[in-house]
Amino acid sequence: MKDFPGLDVAPLIGTGWVHGDEYLSANVWAPDGGGGGRPVMVWIHGGGFVIGSKDAAVSDGSAFARDGIVCFAINYRLGVDGFLPIPGVPTNLGLRDIIAALRWVRANAAAFGGDPDAITVFGESAGAMAIANLIASPLAEGLFRRAIIQSGHAGMTREVAVMQRLVKKLAKLLRISPDKAGFESVPLDALLDAVETVSQRTAKIDLRDSGGREPMFGIGRFTPVHGDDVLPLQPLDALRQGAGAGVEVLIGTNAEEMNLYLVPTGVRDKIGGLLATFLLSRSQPQARKVLKAYGLGQRDMPAGQALTDAMNDLVFRWPARRFAEEHRGRTHMYQFDWRSPAFRGELGACHGLELPFVFDTLAATTGPQGMVGGNPPQELADHTHRIWAGFARDGGLPWAPFDRDKRLVYSLVDGLARPEPVMPAQAFLP
Repeated sequence: MKDFPGLDVAPLIGTGWVHGDEYLSANVWAPDGGGGGRPVMVWIHGGGFVIGSKDAAVSDGSAFARDGIVCFAINYRLGVDGFLPIPGVPTNLGLRDIIAALRWVRANAAAFGGDPDAITVFGESAGAMAIANLIASPLAEGLFRRAIIQSGHAGMTREVAVMQRLVKKLAKLLRISPDKAGFESVPLDALLDAVETVSQRTAKIDLRDSGGREPMFGIGRFTPVHGDDVLPLQPLDALRQGAGAGVEVLIGTNAEEMNLYLVPTGVRDKIGGLLATFLLSRSQPQARKVLKAYGLGQRDMPAGQALTDAMNDLVFRWPARRFAEEHRGRTHMYQFDWRSPAFRGELGACHGLELPFVFDTLAATTGPQGMVGGNPPQELADHTHRIWAGFARDGGLPWAPFDRDKRLVYSLVDGLARPEPVMPAQAFLP
């Protein structure tokens, strides 16, 4: 929360860590009046694989229950417990938690009036990344029929060997052995402090792959790994081979994702060309060429804006399109392009902004430090929520699927689907 001065993000991520054995739990919202055979939605929260909660105010599922849908929200292990491949501990425990929760939902949906064969998983940011990964996972096959991927994709996984560098870094900070016994010996508070230390942008740790790319672009250290039984292949490779072809997908991004990270902090407006190049070079081997492709050096193009525009595409927008290109099943693409008036209108269509519109919970993020400002458009919330609920009911959407040629992307603001040109980021990402 301290990373977003002047912006109240508690409604999006919750109020902090929940201690105790009851953490892996679920919330359920069911329609009034009984009955059965209703569509089911399962919410996977975001938070960079280190924070977040099913209890965040913005993701209250009451509006979905009001509209005849049984809505679940689940927690999963985060950080060291969920996404650090410690020798002697199963990998991808956070993803395994989500798989276990989906099995539980299938087994118990009918008790809440839901149809176990009509499950839609939906999530945002890290939750969307998790869903994109599970579409490609053999362990999740058959657990859900549809998926909504909000500001996520399948590109943010690492090889186990790369993540072992993070294991060793944390172990060195904690002065323990880099294995199960070592990490079990550490008190929770000390472990959380170490996670915060390695999560700082100034922390010296190289998590780039053999191609010199860092898939999280410095936003976070913890990610799922590929090369185990959960994700035998990098998910895009699995999609190419037909994994998840039976899942119907709605995937999309916000128009100005990186504004959340770079506007409240002042980075966008203060950074110069050399520093912008240096920061991007830690994740992207052709940083200078990327920034020039996004206008660096051109008249009236500040370096911070070029960096922001480039990262919008590199981190979120282009990888989501790559997922849509490789997924062999029916795939529709949307863009959320309403601009928040916060920060004198500069916050724009930032990361996470679609959430109160999806859940019809605008009140949770309205106010002087609210993400949506003081008077957000309820009609857009009605429209967005209706799109999500309709997709969960029968897979129906009011625009044609995405493909490599037509590249149709639906604007949630004006309700039109338009062909989208290929982005400059295409030349710099696999």
